[in-house]
Amino acid sequence: MLAGTSADVSIGTGNVVLRSPVLLAEQSPHSKLPGIFGLKGPLSALYLVTPQADGGGNGGIVSNDYRKTPEALSRLTSLQYRVTQKDGTEPSFRNEYWSNHEAGIYVDVVSGQPLFSSTDKYESGTGWPSFTSPIQPDAVHTKTDRKLWTERNEVRSTGADSHLGHVFDDGPAGAGGLRYCMNSAALRFIPVAELEVQGYGEYSSLFGITDTTEENAS
Repeated sequence: MLAGTSADVSIGTGNVVLRSPVLLAEQSPHSKLPGIFGLKGPLSALYLVTPQADGGGNGGIVSNDYRKTPEALSRLTSLQYRVTQKDGTEPSFRNEYWSNHEAGIYVDVVSGQPLFSSTDKYESGTGWPSFTSPIQPDAVHTKTDRKLWTERNEVRSTGADSHLGHVFDDGPAGAGGLRYCMNSAALRFIPVAELEVQGYGEYSSLFGITDTTEENAS
């Protein structure tokens, strides 16, 4: 994935200039799209990462509409699709974020909805990323899962209704006693340094950083 503050993209006989911060992403192998704008090769899918449509200053523009779309689903890898859409489970200890200790937030890989913060992440010893609570109470909802031999509480995102994992009552007692055991494949991690440029500047305060997007808008 390539990041930049602007990009000049040649399309046909004309040029499109993206002036706000963008991320250029290689097309997902799960994608069924021929490529946005008819581009070929590794940049055949170009995504302007805009996870609140607030017109936010120097930061990215992110939509608060976190519903699932066909375009979003087409960008998922096979594993991401199986986990989020087919209620799958990735292997423990062989996933992207189980041992990630970097500061930042985790968003729904489908919709970009903020779900969890590294400030609530802890080492559970299970091999999956575990959190004591969601980033906001209304970011997730639970439903009873009876697929296995025991009844469990499944966790899903409230926006795109993505399957995320399960919540158990064996978490740290001092933090509420819950363990949100999530699949890395259902999440996308955004480091603190990229919160503002990707449109999540409002969450900078979780890490003692001022959201300059709001300052620029005032």
